[in-house]
Amino acid sequence: MKLIKTKVKNNVLKSMMKILDLRRKEIIKANKADLEAFGETEGAMYDRLILNDKKVDGMILSIKEVMDQEDPVGQTISHTVLDSGLDITNKTAPFGNIMIIYESRPDVTIEAAVLAFKANNKIFLKGGKEAIRSNEILVACWHEALKENGLDTNWVELLNLDRKETQEFLKNPPVQLDLIVPRGGEKLIAFVKEHATGAVLVSGRGNNFLYVSPEADFEIAKKVILNAKTDKISGCNALDKVLIDKKLPDYENKLKELQHIMKELQVEIVVDDEVSNILKEESKIPGEDTWFEEFLAMKIALGAVDGLDAAIDKINHFSGGHSAVIITKNKEEALEFMEQVDNAAVYHNASTRFTDGGQMGVGAELAISTDKLHHRGPLGLKQLVTNKYYVLGEGHIRE
Repeated sequence: MKLIKTKVKNNVLKSMMKILDLRRKEIIKANKADLEAFGETEGAMYDRLILNDKKVDGMILSIKEVMDQEDPVGQTISHTVLDSGLDITNKTAPFGNIMIIYESRPDVTIEAAVLAFKANNKIFLKGGKEAIRSNEILVACWHEALKENGLDTNWVELLNLDRKETQEFLKNPPVQLDLIVPRGGEKLIAFVKEHATGAVLVSGRGNNFLYVSPEADFEIAKKVILNAKTDKISGCNALDKVLIDKKLPDYENKLKELQHIMKELQVEIVVDDEVSNILKEESKIPGEDTWFEEFLAMKIALGAVDGLDAAIDKINHFSGGHSAVIITKNKEEALEFMEQVDNAAVYHNASTRFTDGGQMGVGAELAISTDKLHHRGPLGLKQLVTNKYYVLGEGHIRE
């Protein structure tokens, strides 16, 4: 992989910002055609698919944020000189070829590509068929920016493949795929893991939990639950499950208060057997599978737990490994929860909606990784590099 100078990379990004602004009407028109073909006017998929002036402005801003960040390539991780005189430096280096598979969201076509390119990687973009027109014009913008700066267009490639063709591409890629990121639900992740020959980094599945401790400030609990559930139902950082401790003071009335808030906002409620004794009119959780499910809808599950350990055990068993929250005034209890819950992000008295590259100070993100190798959480610019050892000798040989 040929290394490109930082100035050249940033010039491409400047060109891209200008081109997106100049071609925004074309982009929105292409997206309108995708929306008409999609046929639905609400729901998580629609919310992810739609492009408008605000979304285009967001794309331009995300490119500027990445452009302004330090080049992640060639940074020194460690340096040591051994007693033998051997000089060893460990530096960051590009992955090489990255493939991302995603559904519906054309803004990923910008964010994924800008991060990959600034980190000196080539990227294959496999978007969903529902966003094909939007993705085609956005990649055409990338190609225009690359050519304007004397670079080959193959730094950013759009793959218009059906399921069978995608399967073949994963099994027999035309180049070595160094990192594959499936950004979507369980079926997509399973499909990629089954057929990929390269390293797969899992992203996108939420199913986030919140635990209300007996020592919770219930006003904070209501505010956080409301935001995490209803702010953006299509986000993988949206809240799906609320566990309420049975020892919470005035437990029954607080459950009813939470029910009232959710009903006012037309959030569907499902409850476990324990909560059903109080909220008798709500539907019961049909089975264990519901606890594993990411809703991506105005829907929430309410369950009762007996103590902190029970809450931790339930979250670790059922959650998607993304984000989890404890609402409590007890800082020691919060720390115990945050240490023992095995999620990419753990929160004390704050909404899961902050699990986002921009909100966490990472900037644009390729995805939210729920894997532990090579990185967990928002996958930003600094995480799209690997490393390489530079070893300097003067005729050194190993005895």
